[in-house]
Amino acid sequence: MKNSWVAGLFAFVVAFTAVSFAADSKIDFTKLKCLVADKAPVEEKSSEWKESKVYFCCGGCLKKFEGDKKSFASKANHQLIASKQVEQKACPFSGGPLKKESFVEFKGATVGFCCDNCKGKAEKMSDDDKLAKLFDEDSYAKAKFAKVEKK
Repeated sequence: MKNSWVAGLFAFVVAFTAVSFAADSKIDFTKLKCLVADKAPVEEKSSEWKESKVYFCCGGCLKKFEGDKKSFASKANHQLIASKQVEQKACPFSGGPLKKESFVEFKGATVGFCCDNCKGKAEKMSDDDKLAKLFDEDSYAKAKFAKVEKK
């Protein structure tokens, strides 16, 4: 009896791990960068962020993020977008509907805009300004990013 209980528990753990890994397997980890250090993250090093996961290159970076998530919010939001765990519904500047041809690529993340004026504004920004003004908490909320529902 004890052996069958242990075998059942083992089977559950294996199945749960496989399902968890399968959910992450759609993410191309080779294209993502660590939030803290500019290195490719290791899949096993992750933290919860906005009902999704963000990934890190090592346990040290994960610990830094866990200790001060607010200071890494823009980078975490960027990674959610770059990893396609969330989808955009509106312009990050105006909150208006997106125009199909108005988008900017930034370090693996695609951000859409309502018009060419907003797109042009983003294109003129430095990389630091793009991170600060396209992926900060206010812009993220205005762009109505939402978790992609698994099918």
